[in-house]
Amino acid sequence: MVSESQSRRRVLGSLVAAGGALALGTAATPASAASAPSGTRATVVLVHGVFADASGWNEVSARLLKAGHDVIAPANPLRDLAQDAQYISSVVATLPGPVIMVGHSYGGEVITNSALANPNVKALVYVAAFAPDQGETALELAGRFPGSQLPGALLTRAYPVPGSSEPGIDGYIDPAKFHDAFAQDLPRSLTRVMAVAQRPGSVGGLGAPSGAPAWKSLPSWYVVAGADRVIPPAAQRFMAERAGSRVVEVKGASHVVMMSHPDAVVRQIRAAHRAIR
Repeated sequence: MVSESQSRRRVLGSLVAAGGALALGTAATPASAASAPSGTRATVVLVHGVFADASGWNEVSARLLKAGHDVIAPANPLRDLAQDAQYISSVVATLPGPVIMVGHSYGGEVITNSALANPNVKALVYVAAFAPDQGETALELAGRFPGSQLPGALLTRAYPVPGSSEPGIDGYIDPAKFHDAFAQDLPRSLTRVMAVAQRPGSVGGLGAPSGAPAWKSLPSWYVVAGADRVIPPAAQRFMAERAGSRVVEVKGASHVVMMSHPDAVVRQIRAAHRAIR
């Protein structure tokens, strides 16, 4: 039996080894990638959106790992669309072999703007996500079709911007409205915790025009959340059809369909993986 102190030493040893690899200029590998020969298996990159963090992918990640996939769920900065896309692109650039990029909500806009920077990206999967065309913004797309409860639930808070006298403006969901607007198909005991831990997104980032869309040159899959109160399902269907995505719609699913219906999301990711092999 491994003692708690032995377990801690093993974890610390792994962290030290990872730090040494980074110091030598080598990239850390995603979970389970070390056991796979480089270039033989697609890595799934899970990009979260606003009002969430990478933990929203936990159920999806667990299933993908169990099925033998390589997975990484980086932290999306949520500060500025161009910078967010550059950051996620820099993560992808460290990964060997083919990559499938998966975006939820605003994360879809990020993968749309970052995938073309890395030729190893072979497929896109949108999960209740923005798939904008050039010049479109997330805020405009969300408001183009009726049904979003986000405007009535949104609160703002100023934050300092280094090197600027003008503050940035963060948007976040009123905790009292978080369950009904964002995740109505999850238990309130869970959504109360999610509301406390939500990561706000820069309003400037949400209002920034998108660049050349990767979905015009890469195959894509889409999971439509049929009861989404953030991005109306009609908006999701419109974007999915325009992108030529293979679509699955989950009836009754809230905006966080990857949490409430992870199996449906995993099936779309695995379909993308099969298609690019």
